[in-house]
Amino acid sequence: MQMPFCWDRGPAQAPENHIAINGTVVVSCHFGLSVPGKTTTLCLFSSTQIDHNTGKGKLSTEAPLRSGRKTKHGPGKTSTMTYQVTLFVDTEFGTPGAIVVKNGLKNDQFFLRYVQLELAEDRSIHFECNSWVYPYKKTNSDRVFFINTAYLPDKTPEALRLLREEELRSLRGNGRGERKDWERIYDYDYYNDLGNPDKEDHIRPILGGTATYPYPRRCRTGRALFKKDGMTETRKHMINLDFYIPPDERFNPTKLAEVLTLAVQAVTHFVIPESRALFQGNINNFKSFDQLRRDLYSKPQQPVVEGVVMDKLKTSVPSHKTYKQVSKMVKETPVRFPIPQVVEHDQGAWRTDEEFAREMLAGLNPVVIKRLDVFPPVSSGGKKSSITTAHIEGQLEGRTVEKAIEHNRLYILDHHDYLIPYLRRINTLGVCIYASRTLLFLKDDGTLKPVVVELSLPSDGAGDGEISRIFLPASQGTEGQMWQLAKAHVCVNDSGYHQLISHWLFTHATVEPFIIATKRQLSVMHPINKLLEPHFKDNMQINTLARSILLSAGGILERTMFPGKYAMQMSSAIYSEWRFAEQSLPNELIKRGVASKDPSGGVTLHIKDYPYAVDGLDVWRAIEGWVQSYCAHFYHSDAAVVGDRELQAWWDDVRLVGHGDRQHDSACWLKLDTVAHLAETLSTLIWIASALHAAVNFGQYGYAGFMPNRPTQCRRFVPLPGSPEMVQLEADPEMFFLEMVPDRFTTTLGLALIEVLSNHTSDELYLGQRSTSSWTDDGEVLQLLDRFRDELRRVEKRVAERNRDPRLKNRRGPAKVPYTLLFPDVGNVGGKEKGITGKGIPNSVSI
Repeated sequence: MQMPFCWDRGPAQAPENHIAINGTVVVSCHFGLSVPGKTTTLCLFSSTQIDHNTGKGKLSTEAPLRSGRKTKHGPGKTSTMTYQVTLFVDTEFGTPGAIVVKNGLKNDQFFLRYVQLELAEDRSIHFECNSWVYPYKKTNSDRVFFINTAYLPDKTPEALRLLREEELRSLRGNGRGERKDWERIYDYDYYNDLGNPDKEDHIRPILGGTATYPYPRRCRTGRALFKKDGMTETRKHMINLDFYIPPDERFNPTKLAEVLTLAVQAVTHFVIPESRALFQGNINNFKSFDQLRRDLYSKPQQPVVEGVVMDKLKTSVPSHKTYKQVSKMVKETPVRFPIPQVVEHDQGAWRTDEEFAREMLAGLNPVVIKRLDVFPPVSSGGKKSSITTAHIEGQLEGRTVEKAIEHNRLYILDHHDYLIPYLRRINTLGVCIYASRTLLFLKDDGTLKPVVVELSLPSDGAGDGEISRIFLPASQGTEGQMWQLAKAHVCVNDSGYHQLISHWLFTHATVEPFIIATKRQLSVMHPINKLLEPHFKDNMQINTLARSILLSAGGILERTMFPGKYAMQMSSAIYSEWRFAEQSLPNELIKRGVASKDPSGGVTLHIKDYPYAVDGLDVWRAIEGWVQSYCAHFYHSDAAVVGDRELQAWWDDVRLVGHGDRQHDSACWLKLDTVAHLAETLSTLIWIASALHAAVNFGQYGYAGFMPNRPTQCRRFVPLPGSPEMVQLEADPEMFFLEMVPDRFTTTLGLALIEVLSNHTSDELYLGQRSTSSWTDDGEVLQLLDRFRDELRRVEKRVAERNRDPRLKNRRGPAKVPYTLLFPDVGNVGGKEKGITGKGIPNSVSI
């Protein structure tokens, strides 16, 4: 327990037997935000002296804010207002442990950044708030903020224990009633807000809570109460910002304005080429690759369309000041899509087999490729692939298939088993989709070579038979064109899996239950809450926007990705086999067979030049070292982990409720019974929210910004020999390709989406960074964080060295795109490098 400080006597006006504590209060004041009025007051709870009438710490008298002045704070020099406050406490008050803020405004909330109290002997107490404070008139309760000291539950000062427990109870709510904007309640719900039961073509199943459609839980965001009776939560509008999420999970004012700006820019980029196409009469398709490049990436002579877009925005933004700021920022930026990295240096490199294969190791979805250990491949139902030894053995640099498998030289990109059950339904939606298997050979120079593509469809009738076609590498004539079409179909499969599974499900959706459980069960004073807090930033609002705009019936994902209306159902089926314990990078690599355990306890990669895995393991080890040292600092025995009631309640909430549909799979979860298991669990969670998300998100525009490289749909199957389609392919291969992949509307809509998703915002905090050094007053923890940052800087040097090494051909490839997606970028502070940078690991799933 902290010892009381001795303060100098305060100002002369202090009441008898009282002393004055002077403080600084900092509030955000930009983009139309309200600031505290004269009726806003603060008071203090003691952490060392108990009021025996309440069982809580002694409470000081209230004090108003005074002397507000405009200031700048933080790395981005955010506009703020700084106030002074003088609090009077009696001489027996002891050490402050919590501060109470009462917003006396009638209607307006304000964003409180922090409060700092100055004590004698150059000592201070810091309250890191970063939270909205709503008027007392609405909340009927004061806001309590605790000092930045971390306490395990049984180490909490007695004077703060009831406050700690009351705060957690208030955050859980009682599961009843209509949610109001000012409520801070974290409750679980199913994905019951994706469809619209009033429109037949927009009916979607509720995800979560059943064996048929298992899913992670989300935070209940609706304005009405819907019990477990299958009712659907509805929205006022298809796209809007008017939904409930707990206030502390909303974008801060800077982030909100910046995301709106990015969205408007992207929509402008979408509207301009579409308007040009309409004017020129080119509605459906690009006529050539040259036209695609010219229409999407060249600057139009008169960018007059933004006015239409901006007019639409006026009804969506929260204030006129925000609208003006967004409008100004849009006018200062280009009105065309930026040139994607994959075609920036070589416009044709994307067509090569080497680049096609390299992107499975260093592209935007490097988490699917597996080692082949059985030939021919066998489906989960026991059916063998139609690929034979004769198809591939001549391409294995003199090896037999058996020797290639024995020496870890054969790999597979497998988009077969999960797709086959959905293909009949998907292909009734106006698309032409196969399930695919792609086999690749690891050459002596360390690169991968695709050796065969198998494209499969369900056979005619209601049975479970399949019709498969085999395509072999070729570079000339009709065979060469057919090979390019087959690779495009593989990329369509991979694009859909990437966006829906690798990106949305495995990072965004699976993390949200951890956020809810943390808020419900771990006090802000709990050291694990303090560890995880930066890794949860903005996830919940991003996910809510995704459900409103991207994932909902008729939303952008259904419009642009091949699974269409069956996308979320398919992700539910894949979630049914998800296991958290397999999500640590070493375990995930071992599961895919691209690595094996070594005697030292680490892993050995079978593909030595695997940029995602090589850089990722460096980042993983840095995260793991930081988390292990942090946990050891607070937990000195396994018994301390088992005996931490908040921690165990958190883990129960995650497993039994948040991921309740996976609770009966014993292999899904580690037991939280040792310090080692705790550290592995937390390292895995941080890895998912930071590095894994960075690896599958921020390369999207660089690779998929040129649609032919990563198409998301196909409108034609590969022609059959002798068919009229084959005649068309032979007559004009380029036109056939462009008529097969997404039309221009779908292409530009998809580009607008991934342009937003690929941006780093100016308020980004990267791995190893904190918004302030005052997040904890524990000097040893701050030293551990410094060591973590130092290790991340060493990782950066190794990444840069690898990218300069000409022997590592997968680091750049024919397209000459260096692999920087797992470059931590610790030195990028205050958004000095923002936008589509293709590098940097933000702390959280923040866009």
